[in-house]
Amino acid sequence: MNSSSPIAQERYSPVETRPCLSDVRRIVVKVGSSTIADDGHLNEAALDGLVHDLALVKQEGVEVILVTSGAIAAGWPQLGLKQRPQTLPHLQASAAVGQIWLMAAYEERFRNYGQRTALMLLTRDDFSNRERYTRMNDTLRALLHHGVIPIVNENDTVAVDEIKVGDNDTLSAYVTNLAQAELLVVLSDQSGFYTGDPRHDSNSELIHTVNAISEEIWKAAGEAGTESGTGGMVTKLRAADIVTGSGEMMVLAHGREPLVVTRLLKGERLGTLFLPQSRISGRKRWIAYSRPPKGRLIVDDGARDALVRGGRSLLPAGIRRVDGSFDYSDTVSCLTENGVEFARGLANYNAVETTKLAGKHTKDIEKILGYRDYDEIIHRDNLVLLD
Repeated sequence: MNSSSPIAQERYSPVETRPCLSDVRRIVVKVGSSTIADDGHLNEAALDGLVHDLALVKQEGVEVILVTSGAIAAGWPQLGLKQRPQTLPHLQASAAVGQIWLMAAYEERFRNYGQRTALMLLTRDDFSNRERYTRMNDTLRALLHHGVIPIVNENDTVAVDEIKVGDNDTLSAYVTNLAQAELLVVLSDQSGFYTGDPRHDSNSELIHTVNAISEEIWKAAGEAGTESGTGGMVTKLRAADIVTGSGEMMVLAHGREPLVVTRLLKGERLGTLFLPQSRISGRKRWIAYSRPPKGRLIVDDGARDALVRGGRSLLPAGIRRVDGSFDYSDTVSCLTENGVEFARGLANYNAVETTKLAGKHTKDIEKILGYRDYDEIIHRDNLVLLD
């Protein structure tokens, strides 16, 4: 690969250690099934190593939140099945049974280190609804205040397409923002983010540091919306995009590396470090990343400049097209006329109303709709600019 490419520049980082990680006081650790299970069964030795590692981190005064997969792997053997089920009802039944077994395995091991645990089962709806999001945050902070290690998983027994997060990489990013943790550690079956898929490309090289998630980095991950590319890296890169866009760090590392989290927090250069962008508030993290946009507003260059450079609200006159179906207070994306998303915000009018108002002056709102609840389509206080 050309050494002048953005990926090559990030690969050859001159930094041998990562002192920025040594001051971290709250972390989220995401564990994939590949870290704690083999051939669809829980690996007891891997669980022992993981809990030992996190217990050491906790004993050093770092608050730990664990986002874990593995409930289905723990559950289907208990149902007497010969292989992992393929149908949704049997997968959800396996998750229901396995959640107990998985939590029991964690609870017993953490208890041996004098650590207490708690279980939080969540769905995307819990993150989308502002009141539930706030209650969830209160509970999480209360658990951390009492020295408890919260263990989080998606509520697979009830989750359907409409309400599920869909993968624990994204869930862990949501939890990182919820807790305003300084670092997300994603443990997987790969040693980090590579220039290509190391399983198929012997010339691929580990990227130690990603300063910004560029177009070249996205291309290295593979096709958007698939699990192809760099060892199924797309969802992990999406998680990094959410976390770094909120102003926090993420590390992707191999889950079977001995004491991987302990060593990371001591500054050892393991895996790939994704560096943060500008830090944003908890509420703006919720607007930008904790709920999927329901619609898209294509705006002209003047409106974009007013939002990005002028810190202004989005007025009807700057909107060129409205896509999607959204209601009042839903999250919508703001895009340039070239289709580049640059902001997200809460809509003051629904999609039908916004379509009627697109390109019109604020003074005409009441004449067009028969009422005028707001002057803006998105108020600047409810708008988040994306890096």
